[in-house]
Amino acid sequence: MIEQVHQEHPEMAIEKLCELMGVSRSWYYERPSATEKKAKEDVALQDAIERIVLGFPGYGYRRVSAALRREGWAVNRKRVLRIMREESLLCQLKRRFVPTTDSAHAFGRYPNLIKATRINELDQAWIADITYIRLPTTFCYLAAILDAYSRRCVGWHLSRFIDTRLTPSALEMALATRSPAVGLIHHSDQGVQYASSEYVLRLEEAGALISMAAVGNPYENAQVESFFRTLKMEEVYIKDYRDFEEAQENIAQFIEEVYNQKRLHSSLGYLPPVEFEARHALEVRS
Repeated sequence: MIEQVHQEHPEMAIEKLCELMGVSRSWYYERPSATEKKAKEDVALQDAIERIVLGFPGYGYRRVSAALRREGWAVNRKRVLRIMREESLLCQLKRRFVPTTDSAHAFGRYPNLIKATRINELDQAWIADITYIRLPTTFCYLAAILDAYSRRCVGWHLSRFIDTRLTPSALEMALATRSPAVGLIHHSDQGVQYASSEYVLRLEEAGALISMAAVGNPYENAQVESFFRTLKMEEVYIKDYRDFEEAQENIAQFIEEVYNQKRLHSSLGYLPPVEFEARHALEVRS
């Protein structure tokens, strides 16, 4: 009936509608249209996406979607992907690696204990590896240790040299901050830095079980390789470090403040490692 009146007498229909709704005619004319509301929402969503990508340049549309949902947005991945494509916000950085492992040595080698182990606890297994960081005229080297369950970087050390102090320094940081129980599995490649007498002795003193990946199989260290890829794509490749000191300062901030505490991990249900560990601790106590 109202539709018929609206077609024949639009002003009368509007007056009738306002009467039924209990609102004034001025409210009816001043209210934003559905199109205007949609436009404002699109602008706000685009702004939210750009803010997330600026904070985490390596995020793809899946992680951006998860971050938006954590902020209260009800949005699907297809819409996020469309906006990121239209605004050129998809990460275009390339993966680059160089070998840092020297497995041609006379030290002992150990079996892979990770393959046959179900990892479901914190400090049950740590995974260690080394990568390089490019500086203007040279390289520096990063040794890192990740908790295999939470993906948290529990120990790391950046050095100008790939020497006998690089990996032990990262190990000492991990042992000092975590105090793992006897039986921790320490997994690495077969590089001389991890097979050296000094490193092995320190692991044995800590009560750790030594595990090593097969030579030439990077997939057995996939978690730490993923960490290095994230570090390079979201920090190293988008910065232009002037010197070692600047690299150390920025990398420290990324690992401790961004990767461990803020960056969402798909393998952790889109939680940062620190938050994942806190939730796990509550579940264990309950």
